[in-house]
Amino acid sequence: MVEPLVMHPETLFSLASLLVLPGWVLLVFAPRWRWSARMVGPVLIPAVLGALYLVLVAARWGGAEGGFGSLADVRRLFADPYLLLAGWIHYLAFDLFLGSWEVRDAQRHSVPHLLVVPSLVLTFLFGPVGLLLYLAVRWMRARRLVVDEGR
Repeated sequence: MVEPLVMHPETLFSLASLLVLPGWVLLVFAPRWRWSARMVGPVLIPAVLGALYLVLVAARWGGAEGGFGSLADVRRLFADPYLLLAGWIHYLAFDLFLGSWEVRDAQRHSVPHLLVVPSLVLTFLFGPVGLLLYLAVRWMRARRLVVDEGR
């Protein structure tokens, strides 16, 4: 397959992986700074990652083998390094978005930030496990798990 993209997938992988780090650092160490949980985490960095994701998928999806119908189809789809990279970028963007939600939700429900930090680390490393821990911490603190209260 002709490489229609300018950068090698390993280079893009490194850049995308580095791009999320400032967002995570701000969520962990400066959660109340107005740019941390309101702009950088949920908007700016995921939007940049979303644009890169769109370019990768638009450039490679049409000629890709595989799909989402079975695990074997997903394996064939991700045999293309650019589509595998798109999958990684998907994780990076959504995990950061989720981490920023955890910080904002914790602030709304008066969950001490030190109790949220382990959830953020786990969300960064293992997405759903971090969310599960955050929801457990939040339930223990508030004894309720209403996620959207119409705010």
